[in-house]
Amino acid sequence: MTISRDQKLSIYDKSRELKTEFNQLVDEFTEGLWKYCRYLTGSPWDGEDLYQETMVKAFGSIYQRWHPTNPKPYLYRIATNTWIDHCRKEKRVIGSLEVEEVPAEEIPDGLDVEEALNHLITLFTPRQSAVFLLMEVFSFTAKEVAGIVRTTPGAVYATLQRMRKKLNNQPPKINSKSNSTSKSINSEHPIIEKYLNALNNGDLEGVLSIFSDDAYNEASLGFQEFSKDEMRSGSMQFGLPGFRAEKYKLWGKNVIVLFYDGEQGAEVHDIQYQEIENGKIVHHRSYYFRKEFMFASSEELGYPVQIDKPVVDWK
Repeated sequence: MTISRDQKLSIYDKSRELKTEFNQLVDEFTEGLWKYCRYLTGSPWDGEDLYQETMVKAFGSIYQRWHPTNPKPYLYRIATNTWIDHCRKEKRVIGSLEVEEVPAEEIPDGLDVEEALNHLITLFTPRQSAVFLLMEVFSFTAKEVAGIVRTTPGAVYATLQRMRKKLNNQPPKINSKSNSTSKSINSEHPIIEKYLNALNNGDLEGVLSIFSDDAYNEASLGFQEFSKDEMRSGSMQFGLPGFRAEKYKLWGKNVIVLFYDGEQGAEVHDIQYQEIENGKIVHHRSYYFRKEFMFASSEELGYPVQIDKPVVDWK
């Protein structure tokens, strides 16, 4: 059966309506979920990728649920098992959660959980890290955690006790500054410099000229465009935003930050990075729609995030 153009448009419209309903269903859990993904992976960038993959999977698979579903453990279950699957592919040790008898000794409660969060992946396996985060930080019950990481409540309790003992005996070391955030002053790829100049000059054709014809333009969890022509008739049909763009190193990655200069001073409008091959931008990624990521980034950069901008309103 051939699907008409009107039918295709109807499918797209319905899917967007359903996505809006889904976002409303999970909205109260997304900030915590983003933090969970960040600490589980040990990186804001990897955590953001895991968060996005989790949200896409959660929306795409919820039709398979035939029973009433609590959105919070549903999201954390998908995030946890997606990360474990990634670790398996990288041939990392996933670890098992044993129910072995653990002496009921009193462990001094001197553990600094905030410091421990940045120390987890250096001491523990992905499954152990998930148990600690879910129990100690996000207040799930042992029964809920057992369901999320696919084990038993007894194994959760025993694992947590062993982890707390190890963390007390091996306090976190001071992190290096290799992943720090700063204003970039080193020279960049000439294509990035060309893109930055065109952006700041409001030169739309100059910007488009350095994209490949089949460039992938991605505004994460917002929209996707698969060619320069789609960009011209889609996200760039009304021109460039006209905001100031500067290079920064954010959590160790070179990015471009767009600033909106409002009445109260500079606000972070967007964060972008690009991939280049053969002298052309082949992948452009924007975090314009990513509320949790944008707020965390703005805190890291030292500027407030723009909360009232076209299409989104984060007031």
